[in-house]
Amino acid sequence: MLDLKRNSKYQLVEATGKRTRKSSIYTPKQTEDFKISRSKFVDFLICPRCFYLDRVGGLDAPGTPGWALNDATDILYKREFDACRKDQTPHRLFEQHGLNHFVPYQHPEIDKWRDSMHHGLSTRFGSSNIILFGGVDDIWLNKESNRLIVVDYKSQSTEREITPYSYLNSVFKQGYKMQMDFYVYLLHEMGFKLHQDAYFVVCNGDRTPSGFNGRMNFDEYLIPYEWNIEWIHNKVIDMIDCMNSETLPSSNESCKNCAYSKQRAFHEM
Repeated sequence: MLDLKRNSKYQLVEATGKRTRKSSIYTPKQTEDFKISRSKFVDFLICPRCFYLDRVGGLDAPGTPGWALNDATDILYKREFDACRKDQTPHRLFEQHGLNHFVPYQHPEIDKWRDSMHHGLSTRFGSSNIILFGGVDDIWLNKESNRLIVVDYKSQSTEREITPYSYLNSVFKQGYKMQMDFYVYLLHEMGFKLHQDAYFVVCNGDRTPSGFNGRMNFDEYLIPYEWNIEWIHNKVIDMIDCMNSETLPSSNESCKNCAYSKQRAFHEM
């Protein structure tokens, strides 16, 4: 899609294609601390070349519009779970799925952990200068084991059957699982004990009514996911090696951004 550059007042300004905030640009072999978000780590996994041009080259890629309806469901879910968090009572979804030993986790930092823009979960990678961080949707507590449960809210609309198998094995959900693994990894490195399953709270918009009439109904699903963080350590090392390289890495041959840039350069010759 096409994207126009605007300032904080939403006025159109010149687009240079370059970042201006120094804290977003990494210099190979630098010793100063540098923060890498969950989304940027996933960018590296998808296409090292695009990641390098962003974090090291300082290129400012076109953005995408926000998902206002998805944000609305997230906000409403957070209000529900926060009410249960205050009273330490099981949420209605817990009761429906026989999980009455679950409650939303109480912690003085919970609001910061959920603030992906300014805080989030955060940990230093070993003795390196890389700080990994990411804002989680919610965290629950298994009162029987005293272990934490990572939670992610997802909104969608499909007429296909939704089961844990069909949901988690969709090729388009692989990124969701990487996202969940990353959050679990952060909490693990922060010293917390984790429940063996994380959960996706999935709300699915019903497309079957004869009309909209100002209302959409949603079906709700709790999808357990047995997380795996064993792969993350080595991938972070690969990412750091990539950032410290003076050579532009190869692209993913399936990367449409790279393919577009090549074709555009060819046609502008």
